[in-house]
Amino acid sequence: MNIRGLSVLCVPCILAGAPEVREEILVVVNGHAITRRVFQQAVEQETAALYRQFSGKALDEKLRDAREKTLQGMIDNFIIQDKAADLGIQVRDEDIRNYIEDIKKQNNFATDEDFERALKGSLGIGLPAYIARSKSDMQKQEVLRREVYSKIAIEDQELRAWYLDHKEDYRIQPRFRIRELVLPKGATPEETEASRAKLAKVKEALDKGTTFENLVKEYSVSTSRSTGGDLGWLPRGVLHANIETASLALKPGEVSGPLETDKNFYMVQLIEAQLDAVKPFEDVRMQIREKLQEPKAQNAIENYLGGMRTRANVRFMVPKEDIIKG
Repeated sequence: MNIRGLSVLCVPCILAGAPEVREEILVVVNGHAITRRVFQQAVEQETAALYRQFSGKALDEKLRDAREKTLQGMIDNFIIQDKAADLGIQVRDEDIRNYIEDIKKQNNFATDEDFERALKGSLGIGLPAYIARSKSDMQKQEVLRREVYSKIAIEDQELRAWYLDHKEDYRIQPRFRIRELVLPKGATPEETEASRAKLAKVKEALDKGTTFENLVKEYSVSTSRSTGGDLGWLPRGVLHANIETASLALKPGEVSGPLETDKNFYMVQLIEAQLDAVKPFEDVRMQIREKLQEPKAQNAIENYLGGMRTRANVRFMVPKEDIIKG
């Protein structure tokens, strides 16, 4: 059934093994339906987020507008989604995954589960909902970049001046990345001596040109052996003090001598360290450009969205004022 020809207020929602459920449609935007259930879910998420961010009079003011702003946001999302399709803009799953991984690294979330717990605490949504929201946001930003921001000129000299004046904003949290090779000390002197002998073999193989990564895969007992001992980016203070100190005394590519903790022997290779680093200008050029364009773009964005809203086919199946009142 073509939604454009819809003239009733409900659509069937059929679940396997369940009776047919008919959902009330509130608005149809270019053939996309906004149902009461989906709208109410969005309002509840927005309201929960407002309660976490505001209080007092500020909260009261935000709550008064929550339903109307949520409705307009959902309408705009469909309008922009269609515009993105017209422009051939696609947000790939890989782009979303990279975006999520960047956020996890910046906030030291080890797993998706850790990240999802934080999302539920701060935004009240799970990872799938956050991914869907992020995809919509990325799509919108790319449409606005092409259609609005690209037409607002900012001189390169102005970008560089901003960067120099705000370098601290682009400072990278101290972090480093190493490979580890782990051998157990063992419960007996014989087991300890066997591990020491393996460390000597590792040193000998390194001197002959074998890569540390391959030696990790051959000798290490840690689960990190599957990645060649690569532990990824680490903030300071998470490793045993002996290991961190030895790691940061190395130059990239260098391998330490044997290190000891209570239970294990270690050898580590420093991959990279960023202890007092600022993101290079070229890495943040686009970010700065968008920041400086923002004040100049507000009117242009409103005019652009207003034009698209005017041209869009938006049909209220329930009077707008009734939707907003709830």
